[in-house]
Amino acid sequence: MHRVDGWRAVVPVVCLLAGMLFAVSRTTAGDDPSGGRTVQLSELVRDTEQRAAAAEAQRSELSGQLQAVQRAAAGSDGRTAAAQQRAQRLAPHVGLTPLSGPGLTVTLTDAPRGEDGRYPRGVEPDALVVHQQDLQSVLNALWAGGAEAMGVQDQRLITTSAVRCIGNTLLLDGRTYSPPYVVTAIGDPERLSAALDAEYGVQVFRQYAQTYGLGYDVAESRTVSVPGFDGAVRLDMAQEVVR
Repeated sequence: MHRVDGWRAVVPVVCLLAGMLFAVSRTTAGDDPSGGRTVQLSELVRDTEQRAAAAEAQRSELSGQLQAVQRAAAGSDGRTAAAQQRAQRLAPHVGLTPLSGPGLTVTLTDAPRGEDGRYPRGVEPDALVVHQQDLQSVLNALWAGGAEAMGVQDQRLITTSAVRCIGNTLLLDGRTYSPPYVVTAIGDPERLSAALDAEYGVQVFRQYAQTYGLGYDVAESRTVSVPGFDGAVRLDMAQEVVR
């Protein structure tokens, strides 16, 4: 009899706690911006790319307006005209103008997937895709081989350019790219090719290419072209290197 009385006292407390727990759970679910649904990463990437494209279009429009203002100012102010002439003389040296000449093109691609869209079993996925160090090894080799100018995909590389890879997606100056990755270098084709052969990182990638089917192609040409850099060139932070 005493046990029954004890349960009568405990049951209301348990019900109260259960009700509070249900209310908290409902409130927490209501605060979930995704409504409890899983947001696909591809949708987030696509949304970010669309916003980046819109920002790029706005930047291009504002850049055109700025150039118009500069031309108008140069027509009425001698100091402004002199500064613009000096900037035009320096532009080729910092990569702001398109350039053409003899050189070569290097193309890096992931290993092909099967008919089911998957990589072969028993092989680590990291061994089948192009990584940041692979692309960086190619760039380092070409610079060491005397490249006068270089471009990756549709962008010109300058001293402040940074190649970053997230998974097998390339991030370069705010734009994203998927393989194949195309590197274009202007310079002596023989020297550039020899520098690629001598670079250890490139040698490792070529071994993986032979073993797992990744793509590595070098094409020499009498004339290749790289665009002018069209981004911001201001250096916000720098530190002197003491040797």
